[in-house]
Amino acid sequence: MTEAPPPDVARPVRLGRLRAWGGWFRRPGRSLTRRLIWLASGWILIALVVTGFVLTSLFQESALRRLGASLNETIDQVVLATSATAKGVTVGAILDQRTLNIYSGKYWGVAEPAAGDHLRILARSRSLWDAELPVPADLPPRLVDAIGQTITYNAVGPAGEPLRVAASMKQLPGRAGPVVFLAGLDRSDVDADTRQFATVTWLALLLLGAGLVTAVLLQVQIGLSPLYGLRNEIAAVRKGRKARIERAYPVEIQPLAEQVNRLLDHNQEVVERQRTHVGNLAHALKTPISVMLAEAGTAEGALPEMVRRQTGVMQAQVDHHLRRARAAARAAHGLGERTPVADVIDELAVMLERVFETKGVEIDWRAPDSLGFLGERQDLQEILGNLIENACKWSRRRVRVSAGPGAPGLLIAVVEDDGPGLPVDQRETVLKRGARLDESAPGSGLGLSIVDELVRAYGGRLTLAESDLGGLKAMLELPAAEA
Repeated sequence: MTEAPPPDVARPVRLGRLRAWGGWFRRPGRSLTRRLIWLASGWILIALVVTGFVLTSLFQESALRRLGASLNETIDQVVLATSATAKGVTVGAILDQRTLNIYSGKYWGVAEPAAGDHLRILARSRSLWDAELPVPADLPPRLVDAIGQTITYNAVGPAGEPLRVAASMKQLPGRAGPVVFLAGLDRSDVDADTRQFATVTWLALLLLGAGLVTAVLLQVQIGLSPLYGLRNEIAAVRKGRKARIERAYPVEIQPLAEQVNRLLDHNQEVVERQRTHVGNLAHALKTPISVMLAEAGTAEGALPEMVRRQTGVMQAQVDHHLRRARAAARAAHGLGERTPVADVIDELAVMLERVFETKGVEIDWRAPDSLGFLGERQDLQEILGNLIENACKWSRRRVRVSAGPGAPGLLIAVVEDDGPGLPVDQRETVLKRGARLDESAPGSGLGLSIVDELVRAYGGRLTLAESDLGGLKAMLELPAAEA
C-alpha cells in the first residue's frame, strides 16, 4: 500500500525550498551570466550617454557657428555703412528689412567706449526702437584686449526673446577713438532645433541601447550554453544517470571536461582499490578465525570457551567493518544508483511479518512511489531492515514505517513501534558499536551501530526519539534521488 507521507514528514520540503530560494536571492553577485550582462550593459549605457551629449553639443555648436556667421555679416554691413564725420558717426542705409521692423529679432548698434568701462550708444537699428542691445559689464575690457576680433555672448532681447549677440571693436578712418559694432539675432529657432535634435537623438540612442542589451543577452546565453551543458552533464554524473562526460565542447571548455573525466576515473580506481584491500583483509582474517574456531571445536573448559567467545566477537567485527568500508566506498564514489524506497519497504515488511508471524506483528507502512534513495539497494535494505527488525523484536504487535521527501536532496524515513521504548539517557548508548542493553536478547549489539555508520557514510543522520505509539521512534535522513 502506498500513501502520501504524514504531515510531519512532508513539512521540511517547503522550508528547505524557501531556504534555497532565499540563498539564491542573497547571492546574485555569484552569477557569471548576470556579471557579464551588467558589465556589458554598463559600458553600453556609458557609451550611449557620452555619445548623446557629444552629438547634442556638436549640433548646438554648429548651429551657433552658423548664427555667428550671420552676425558677422550684419556687422560687416554696418561697418561698410558707417563713416566718421566732424559731428560723430553716421550710419547709412542698410538694406535689411528685418532691421527695419520693430522687435523683429534682428538688431544692430554702434557705440563708443565711455568712462567707467561703459559703452555709449551712437546709433542703432530701427528694430530696437527705443531699446538697446544688452552689454555685459565685462565686455568693454574684453573688446579692448581683443580689438578687431568678434566676441559673442547670449542675452535677452527687447521683447524678452533669447538673443545671440556679437560685438567687435574697430578703428574707423578719420576717427581717433575706436568704435564698437554690435549685432544681435533671435536664437529661438536655434534652441528649438537643438531641442528637437536632442530628443530625436536620445530616442534613437534609447532604441539602440535596448537593441544592444538584447543582443548582449542573446550573446551571453548562446556563448555560455556550453557551460550550462557541462553543468547538466556533471549533475547527471552525480545523480547516477551517466558515468562520464560524453559531449564535445569548445576548445576553451573541453580541457575542463577532460579533467572531470580523469577525476572520475581516478575516483573509481581509488574506490575499487580500497574495496579490494578491504576484501583481501577481511578474507585474510576470516581464515585464521575459522582455524581457531575449528581447533576450539566442542571442547570443554575455560580456554576453549574463551576462544569461541572471542573468535565470535572477532568474526562479527570483521563483518561489521567490511560492510562499513564497502558502504563508505560506494557513498564516496558519488555516482548514486537510484533505489525505489517503497519497493524496499514492501519487501522487508512482507519478509519480517513472516519471520515474526508467531508474535503477530503487523507492519503498517506508507511511502510515495516516486520516492527514491540515492544509493545502492543493498545498503538501503540493510539500513531499513535493521531498524524494522529491531522494531519488530521489541514491539508488542504494531510497527509503523513512513517515508517521504525532506529538505532539498534528502528523504526522511521513520520507524516506530509500540514496545517498551528506550529511556533518553540510553539512546546514544545503543548507537555505539557492540552496545547491548539487554544481554538476554540474541545479537551482537551491532545492529543500530551498523545503521548509524551506514547512514553517516551516505551523509545522512539517525536520531532516536519517543513514538506516539509508546515505543521507540527512529528517524532517518538519507540522500534522495530525483524522480
